[in-house]
Amino acid sequence: MVGGLDLQGDVVDLTRAICDIESVSGNEKRLADAIETALRELGHLEVLRDGDAVVARTDLGRASRVVIAGHIDTVPLRRPEPNLPVQVIGEDLRPAGPDRRVLYGRGTADMKSGVAVQLSVAAAVAEPTRDVTWVFYDNEEVEATKNGLGRIARNHPDWLAGDFAVLCEPSSAGVEGGCNGTLRVEVRSRGKAAHSARAWFGVNAIHGAAEVLNRLNDYRPRDHVEVEGLVYRECLNAVLINGGVATNVIPDECVVTVNYRFAPSRSVEEAEAHVRELFDGFDVVVTDAAAGARPGLDHPAAAAFVRAVGIEPTPKYGWTDVARFSEMGVPAVNYGPAEAILSHTDDEHCPAEAITRCRDALARWLSD
Repeated sequence: MVGGLDLQGDVVDLTRAICDIESVSGNEKRLADAIETALRELGHLEVLRDGDAVVARTDLGRASRVVIAGHIDTVPLRRPEPNLPVQVIGEDLRPAGPDRRVLYGRGTADMKSGVAVQLSVAAAVAEPTRDVTWVFYDNEEVEATKNGLGRIARNHPDWLAGDFAVLCEPSSAGVEGGCNGTLRVEVRSRGKAAHSARAWFGVNAIHGAAEVLNRLNDYRPRDHVEVEGLVYRECLNAVLINGGVATNVIPDECVVTVNYRFAPSRSVEEAEAHVRELFDGFDVVVTDAAAGARPGLDHPAAAAFVRAVGIEPTPKYGWTDVARFSEMGVPAVNYGPAEAILSHTDDEHCPAEAITRCRDALARWLSD
């Protein structure tokens, strides 16, 4: 065991150890230090660091290079009773029976179980058939400007060079190709302030926002958008609404925040134009946007990965950092233990069996 992390032992125990090192976004240093220390004991890897992001890579002169990445931060712990340390429910009945352990706690799903898979395979497969760059980065769960993978791309783009990438985000131990894009806008309804006892002197902006909500209610998102053989679904929803200054004032402004999740066949510019057309007549301000990623499953390395996992790929409906790889011209997929819908929940958990299955499939792929 090195730096508190045993990379050679049970990957489930490793998951528990990683989760128990609290690393809410902005507080990843202790975990990054432990990961760096453990990786530096592996003689077959060159280890690099940028802030609280750690990169380790082989240099075997293979014909291709793959990048396998995962973020080490989590959303804040549950309050008032923090969901750490990890609780393990169930028994490991192997070799005679199944491993029925389930790990409960912050990070077990999103995405320290995936990080444990990365570390375990990095230690076990010293001579992979493809050169591998392992990336462990910080600040994924906060605003994009702080994202550690984006920082590496700006500061050291050569560290992320590769022919194919795997992001170990939760995917129920299945392969999820590409990802939807995301666009957030503020739609403003304007009015005129007045005393609420003399409302006829004003124009109620909150009432005016009803038209924004009506258009959203009538809107039918595309639910079958085929991109390179995978079928994506889109969503367009109000996620926040804000208006009014006091209980006796007719509000002169109301802001509805709308989030559009769009298929990777659309660019950010096309998505913005679509939303502006829907809300024609209103002030629309874009507050955040990120392009999606096409699946890229026709790449030989991607096809070999799908064969090794042995599961038919599905689309990724949410946005993940595979989009960053796509922007760099590197096709990427999501592959990790746990279910994505458990991310950020108070009862976040991951089955031990899924962690082991992902670990074995990734090791098999890199050894073939």
